[in-house]
Amino acid sequence: MKEGCRSFDFEIGNDLFAHFEEAEVREGSLKAIVQAEKGPAHIDLTILIDGAVNISCDRCLGIFPFPVHCINSLLVKFGKTHDESDPDIILLSEEENELDLMQYFYEYIILALPIQRIHPADESGNSTCDPEMISRLNRHLKNNNTGTDPRWDELRKITNN
Repeated sequence: MKEGCRSFDFEIGNDLFAHFEEAEVREGSLKAIVQAEKGPAHIDLTILIDGAVNISCDRCLGIFPFPVHCINSLLVKFGKTHDESDPDIILLSEEENELDLMQYFYEYIILALPIQRIHPADESGNSTCDPEMISRLNRHLKNNNTGTDPRWDELRKITNN
């Protein structure tokens, strides 16, 4: 690659997620745009990923599409050996002429997902979770309104003294 700026487009689909056996995400349709600015000793990469992935709802276990939009930076330096110990810097040996970004795409997508993954609310603010599953969960929910746990009561006596 000659010095200067270049842009690369990648289509990300189910094939990417199939490479990762323990993947949280199995399906998705995304596009990655990689802006590469090459200097004499390094390449600055700006990676924009946009699209949607299908994830499981933590509340009702239903699958729903979740939008993903993220921008990440990666620095590629040239050296004597290949090293990826720093997550934001890749050290490529001078003999290498290819860079596989598949692992980075996957990690950026997973990091763009929220910790709690539940169906979004509709326009009225109502849950869009599976109503049958929610009713089953509510039937098995224990309502212990018998007061406080006596073990904690004894500990509270200690702190009140």
